[in-house]
Amino acid sequence: MLTDIEIAQSAEIKPISEVAKVLDIKESELEYYGWYKAKLSEGLIERVADNPDGKLVLVTAVNPTPAGEGKTTVTVGLGQAMQRIGKKAVIALREPSLGPVFGIKGGAAGGGYSQVLPMEDINLHFTGDMHAITAANNLLCALLDNHIHQGNRLNIDPRRILIKRCLDMNDRALRNTIIGLGGKANGVPRQDGFIITVASEIMAILCLCRDIEDLKQRLGDILVAYTYDGQPVFAKDLKAAGAMSVLLKDAIKPNLVQTLEGTPVLMHGGPFANIAHGCNSLRATKLGLKLADYCITEAGFGSDLGAEKFMDIKCRLGGLKPSAVVIVATVRALKYNGGVPKAELKSENLPALQQGLANLGVHIDNMRKFGLPVVVAINKFSTDTENEINAIIDYCKGKNADAAVCEVFEKGGEGGTGLAEMVVKACETPSEFKFMYPLDIPVKDKIKKIATDIYGAEGVDFTAEADKAIAEIESLGCSGLPVCIAKTQYSLSDNPAMLGRPSGFRITVREAYLSRGAGFVVVLTGSIMTMPGLPKQPAAENINIDRTGKITGLF
Repeated sequence: MLTDIEIAQSAEIKPISEVAKVLDIKESELEYYGWYKAKLSEGLIERVADNPDGKLVLVTAVNPTPAGEGKTTVTVGLGQAMQRIGKKAVIALREPSLGPVFGIKGGAAGGGYSQVLPMEDINLHFTGDMHAITAANNLLCALLDNHIHQGNRLNIDPRRILIKRCLDMNDRALRNTIIGLGGKANGVPRQDGFIITVASEIMAILCLCRDIEDLKQRLGDILVAYTYDGQPVFAKDLKAAGAMSVLLKDAIKPNLVQTLEGTPVLMHGGPFANIAHGCNSLRATKLGLKLADYCITEAGFGSDLGAEKFMDIKCRLGGLKPSAVVIVATVRALKYNGGVPKAELKSENLPALQQGLANLGVHIDNMRKFGLPVVVAINKFSTDTENEINAIIDYCKGKNADAAVCEVFEKGGEGGTGLAEMVVKACETPSEFKFMYPLDIPVKDKIKKIATDIYGAEGVDFTAEADKAIAEIESLGCSGLPVCIAKTQYSLSDNPAMLGRPSGFRITVREAYLSRGAGFVVVLTGSIMTMPGLPKQPAAENINIDRTGKITGLF
């Protein structure tokens, strides 16, 4: 079989104007970025505002393995399959970050015959949204340090600066830095550091704002520092919100692209789910609901991370109500969670698979706690055996959950029609969507609720630093916000080595901080980092371009 990039480069891609017609989008409502991608205008959003909403389908997954399980591929394949069975569907995805593209995870445009095009553009600079977010974030940092250098009228304590510079790249050497060296003319020396762009509060704000005015308001509400006497300092105190909004004036608009089969895709925003809230922009999702009968979207990593945040943060802040949840599972992910090393995942191992199925069971149970119908998509790999596939199907029957074998990687939409039929049926099933916790309980109680009811922890321990931070957040009158827990994706616990369905563990909260502009409290657990590093053999080593401009090595 051809590689992902070979498939993408051999595809007959349609002009984006033709793809727009599928959703009844007028040419005047497109802002072109070449022939094959476009931003969607504010005029379109206003024109369809009164259209009835379609059905919202969330695609999530079991806890992933280092090999990756193809959640985006299934999402794309499901959208293509919906089109094949005669449904008007649109897919809403996150944009890739350059960090994983050049690191270990690869891009985020799907795979095989369920990809989003133009794959190379999407995985690289796309329409510049990531760069605009990076620029807006770093403008705020520059304004803050300049304010201190120019006399510090606000009395900012350099030891209590919360905002960090960002870069859309995995670069561990920038996690902790010293800035302002070189004498008086070069600023005030202080300790600083970088986070990856997708972890920036600016990214979260872009993905949760309603319009440009809401964006501006949220940017102004970013808590950037404290004064020497303990008073909060916000971005609006630095008069930064207007200029930041100007940098984001185009980035706020959703992007339109297409799948290999011409299914429309709204690709916009890209926060990670292990260190941020893991969902594409609220604007793109809400627009998708107005443009099609089915909007297929995904949330990052396993349901303990992305799906929980999708429900408790995105749906709550955006007034969304999902109709169904698809949980992607693979034979190899379940065997890995059953204790099989990565190098041995291609061999049949039913005992390990049976043990790993407990992980799938947690995710099914958790999604039902939100009051939603669940469909399991078994993303089939060539090394899977019939016995292993049947074992998953039988387990799902025992959980009273529909399960479909999904072959969209090799067959495109044709390989997902069975899944699509099940999803349509699930969307017609009566459900009562609910959140995991109410907003009017203390921050610690929200964290404990997620840790015990979603992760399966016995309880939560807070470091002295976390205790102090949470108390400070509540003293600012922000206890009524949802929480966004940063945690390893590889385990239901905060320890990546605890696979399957761990028990008897506790979650340790080591730090917390307020993302007031985004509208949630960020909680750091375990050893999770907001600036990843590159692996021993980065994917970048295999990426190249020839004299004709043909790119190789992207995946």
